[in-house]
Amino acid sequence: MGDKASAHPGAAGRAATADHPSSVRNVVLVGHSGSGKTTLVEALALTAGAVNRAGRVEDGGTVSDYDEIEHRQQRSVQLSLVPVEWAGCKINILDTPGYADFVGELRAGLRAADAALFVVSASDGVDGATRMVWDECAAVGMPRAIVVTHLEAARADFAEMTRVCAQAFGGDDPDAVLPLYLPLHGPEGRDGHAPVTGLIGLLSQRVFDYASGERKEAEPGPEQLPLVEEARNRLIEGIIAESEDETLMDRYLGGEEIDVKTLIDDLERAVARGTFHPVLAAAPAAEGARQGIGTVELLELVTGGFPTPLERTAPDVTTPQGSARPTPVCAPDGPLVAEVIKTSSDPYVGRVSLVRVFSGTLHPDETVHVSGHGMTDRGHEDHDVDERIGALSSPFGKQQRTLASCIAGDIACVAKLTRAETGDTLSGKDDPLLMAPWAMPDPLLPLAIQAHSKADEDKLSQGLSRLVAEDPTMRLEQNPHTHQLVLWCLGEAHKDVALERLRSRYGVQVDVVPHKVSLRETFGIAATGRGRHVKQSGGHGQYAICEIEVEPLPAGSGIEFVDKVVGGAVPRQFIPSVEKGVRAQAAKGVAAGYPLVDVRITLLDGKAHSVDSSDAAFQTAGALALREAAADARIHLLEPVAELQVLVPDDYVGPVMSDLSGRRGRVVGTEQAGPGRTLVRAEVPEIEIGRYAVDLRSVSHGTGRFDRSYARHEPMPPQLADKIRESLEKTA
Repeated sequence: MGDKASAHPGAAGRAATADHPSSVRNVVLVGHSGSGKTTLVEALALTAGAVNRAGRVEDGGTVSDYDEIEHRQQRSVQLSLVPVEWAGCKINILDTPGYADFVGELRAGLRAADAALFVVSASDGVDGATRMVWDECAAVGMPRAIVVTHLEAARADFAEMTRVCAQAFGGDDPDAVLPLYLPLHGPEGRDGHAPVTGLIGLLSQRVFDYASGERKEAEPGPEQLPLVEEARNRLIEGIIAESEDETLMDRYLGGEEIDVKTLIDDLERAVARGTFHPVLAAAPAAEGARQGIGTVELLELVTGGFPTPLERTAPDVTTPQGSARPTPVCAPDGPLVAEVIKTSSDPYVGRVSLVRVFSGTLHPDETVHVSGHGMTDRGHEDHDVDERIGALSSPFGKQQRTLASCIAGDIACVAKLTRAETGDTLSGKDDPLLMAPWAMPDPLLPLAIQAHSKADEDKLSQGLSRLVAEDPTMRLEQNPHTHQLVLWCLGEAHKDVALERLRSRYGVQVDVVPHKVSLRETFGIAATGRGRHVKQSGGHGQYAICEIEVEPLPAGSGIEFVDKVVGGAVPRQFIPSVEKGVRAQAAKGVAAGYPLVDVRITLLDGKAHSVDSSDAAFQTAGALALREAAADARIHLLEPVAELQVLVPDDYVGPVMSDLSGRRGRVVGTEQAGPGRTLVRAEVPEIEIGRYAVDLRSVSHGTGRFDRSYARHEPMPPQLADKIRESLEKTA
């Protein structure tokens, strides 16, 4: 594992393949935006011989961040797969976006991987969001290692970053987070900074020098050994503490020299179990170099220390009807169970699905069953169908290298699955199965849109359906109250990417309009109204008069209609007409154009004509009576109130509660939600939290999360209601 004698690079120019799950490693790169994940992926691909010295694949593109949107935004916005070969293993490197808006892509990568590399910048440190992901991985026992990047930056300090990582990730056992190597520095430059030129292995006490552009192994000089003695002793003690051989510690403390191979074997087992988390260093390759500093050591860690798919327990499965089935076993000859990790659209190939196979073997042109989770609440169509898959391929930048099959444990791209969406299960058509879904963040930033032109309107529905099929962290809503088309996103960057994809990928131009909150109206006091609809213009006339009383009711009562007519003043056949008229007017509103709710409307009296009265006339009279009653009454505007549950680290509880109060919110309680975290429950008017998904991230430095649910409608403060009425009058 980095201290081994030889490197075994893969071959460039062909698809990396695997013939057995034991030769597959699936590893996801995790870290905040700007930590250097994509640069590291390209350095690993260069070292493995998959790209040329410029970090390019055969067609001239990069192996990651090849999407046009990523080039324009200068950051990763989607999950990408880079397969390489090393030491006889196929390594599927999953590069994830570091920006919080694309956490859905990160979670997809975690689902597909069997181990994680946490990439930490020596110049930026460890942020709260990265700590949260670490805790999530710890909860499921996923093996993890740490890579410190940006060691070339001024004032970068590997020893200090190792201490920070042990404090952030070690929990109660900081000795479970220790370096395997120490960086070696060359002569100081004019700026006083000494660049990293190589590494020294703490176990083997060998120097790995990259100064020439290629990794060369050498004996350490006498001045170097004292520098590593303390770190080496601590590493050995940390490894022995995790060893399954209980006699090893006694032997070590008794002065016995433990064989390096024994230590490496124990280290690899501890890493694979997820109980020990090595820290490694990575630095850019010198210009023209074939290997980036630390990349060989990383590849050897992945192949030697990270688990194979055989060691991972697959997610639970059921039948599409919900009946439990045995957990899939990672066997190429087993029943097919695979999952769509990511969906994208290619202008030439069509829909392309990135699929992780958990059991069985996937073959081109076979018919499989596609089972979805029925996320109809997010604008997805429910689906449970048989489909014939197209070609299988291995992605590499913009290239797709053809595969003959994809075995259990491996990941591949599948073409022509027209109904499959991210999160769907692929299984045998004669034995349909459904995998338990992974956790998806709720999109809580509303984006109200409308087609820019008639031509765009014709394409809008199809473009939006493809967009939400690709990204299950988006939700599409046709709001029945405001009649707006709303695309719910995770944040501003997520929103910008969605609009850009609609425009560039699907040719749909949309206009963003202000998001409306579904307000209501109600009567503040009882009032009466008289509706008189009398017209005579020759021939058959119109005649209807009705008198009503309107009373406010408790919240949630709706509209109640009561008939108290006596003596037949309004003929029985026209009483439903009056009710129909007042209900139609209530739906349109009586003051500001919002639906009227929570009132009792009582029909008291009226007049009719034997010839000129009609159903339509009494509907009109009922509406007029309600409008007249509203003209003399105090009408309240009701606003929806949301119940928020905000989960934040204890350090940010004060700022979060202060921010909620500034939004007219009422904090109704707090409670501990695990070590160092607090759940704040509050009720806040929805009109105040349109951008809360963005603002909470700012207040909590990216560490806060929240859920929201509708609580009720309640009267809006008069001064705010007056402003809304004034704005409506100006636009009328």
